[in-house]
Amino acid sequence: MVFQPNPGPQTQYLASAEREVLYGGAAGGGKSYATLADPLRDLNNPDFSGLLVRHTTEELRELIQKSQDLYPKAIPGIKWSERKSQWTTPRGGRLWMSYLDKDTDVMRYQGQAFNYVAFDELTQWQSPYGWNYMRSRLRSSSKELGLYMRATTNPGGPGHSWVKKMFIDPAPSNTPFWATDIETGETLTYPKGHSREGEPLFKRRFIPASLFDNPHLAESGDYEAMLLSLPEHQRKQLLEGNWDVNEGAAFPEFNRNIHVVEPFDIPDSWTKFRACDYGYGSFTGVVWLAVTPSEQLIVYRELYCSKVTATDLADMILDAEARDGTIRYGVLDSSLWHNRGDTGPSLAEQMNMKGCRWRPSDRSKGSRISGKNELHRRLQVDEYTEEPRLVFFSTCTNTIAQLPSIPLDKRNPEDVDTNAEDHLYDALRYGIMTRPRSSLWDYNPAKDQRSGFQASDSTFGY
Repeated sequence: MVFQPNPGPQTQYLASAEREVLYGGAAGGGKSYATLADPLRDLNNPDFSGLLVRHTTEELRELIQKSQDLYPKAIPGIKWSERKSQWTTPRGGRLWMSYLDKDTDVMRYQGQAFNYVAFDELTQWQSPYGWNYMRSRLRSSSKELGLYMRATTNPGGPGHSWVKKMFIDPAPSNTPFWATDIETGETLTYPKGHSREGEPLFKRRFIPASLFDNPHLAESGDYEAMLLSLPEHQRKQLLEGNWDVNEGAAFPEFNRNIHVVEPFDIPDSWTKFRACDYGYGSFTGVVWLAVTPSEQLIVYRELYCSKVTATDLADMILDAEARDGTIRYGVLDSSLWHNRGDTGPSLAEQMNMKGCRWRPSDRSKGSRISGKNELHRRLQVDEYTEEPRLVFFSTCTNTIAQLPSIPLDKRNPEDVDTNAEDHLYDALRYGIMTRPRSSLWDYNPAKDQRSGFQASDSTFGY
């Protein structure tokens, strides 16, 4: 029997068929060489037209030097034009190596057509403008050639946030997924009236890289020692390839390996409740939590939406809870009880009248700071159970994406930056500050008949 080793991430990257693929993570994983090797599969085709870009011309030089070592060995007779900054194969295939420094530099490629476009070190671009524009240049008249966009990068850098939203957050690594809108998280589909209306457009994929995928760097240990000497957040990004760490993050203790678990059936005996931060013009975040007998909290469901009225939200929540059994209570941003000068029912009252019952969150002075501190405590590993006091089902992708990305308030490091995307964080904060207890000790209005106690609300017990 011949032993066949499992293909490494470079092999997966070179063989991937998805329209857009990101190969990234730890430093030293051989990402640049993978980028140079990738177009070689089609470069000798006379119809091949490719583009490989770096952020600046200075950064491009190193990539060109590496290509000059590799390409003549791979394709005998290939020619390099310094004036055009372009490789041309004997059969006529062309690969242009260029730069894209400012958003306006995309005009250099106006009118051009490529079947292959690659960005090296994608997080160096502060916005997705260049990436999105170059997608419009992706076309080919040849049926033999596919259409591909490829990128490599490490975590961190000016574009960390949008790259993470585009490639890391929507699905587990190495899992192909339908491309999503990075603002709404919704799958990109053909528009209304199109012959393929509602169908998803194309697939993306993230392939993680590790220093130890590169034996030439890993074996000596010198490069690893250099990465180990870096400050903590840089070490986690460049050595561990951790996308959940960013400088100035409010919750650096969040760790997907510890705080994210696979979904399972929650026993009916466990207390379940929900919390919500509502916004029509921005976003609404709802989280559902369960309390284990050991008092651990499990965020087992989320709802993240925009442009949804309060009454429609109530219907969506009740539909989601149809098979949940008893939801002990719900806690909602207390500002939704304000009538704001009118005489009609408040937004909270509108939902309550639909049967989606809520009680107001604590918004007293200091409640934001207390909530943040409680979340820090919940993220810690309990010394007795040896488990964190708060975990998330892997299906709660938006909460998992947002929590480690929320920055501290630069003027008040005891709080988070309220200008950040924090709707699910606020919902979570409202929930964990309600003193949730396991079913063994929590109040049950149907059974608790203690003398001297009379609940004013028979449903929620307060």
